[in-house]
Amino acid sequence: MTENTLLLRQIHPSFVQNGRVTSQPFRPTPKDESLLSVYDGDLISPEKSWFHFTTKLMQQSVGTMAVSVAECAAENLHARSDPETFAEHAVIDFTGLTDKDCRTKSKKLQAKATERGWCYPIVAG
Repeated sequence: MTENTLLLRQIHPSFVQNGRVTSQPFRPTPKDESLLSVYDGDLISPEKSWFHFTTKLMQQSVGTMAVSVAECAAENLHARSDPETFAEHAVIDFTGLTDKDCRTKSKKLQAKATERGWCYPIVAG
């Protein structure tokens, strides 16, 4: 991965409210153990990541958004490859952050992703 690598994130339908994506998809939940799952955009396209997520992993997604490795680094979040899960898997590491810090950083990532727009839209918002 390089600083320009896009980290592709699938957006669950419940995280779109009034046509806008909330910051929730950009914040790990307790079950994630501070590691936010993403796809390495150097290894898979937004469309193929959506198909993998919805057909192979059997999860719901209304589309794919992205943040770059550099945008994560600007928030002091380390992004790294995690191919043990599947070849194109990567994570954004929120380890050691308080809940407040996680929320603040996820809002900044959400803003960057929203500015970039949908990489693979299923629904327009």
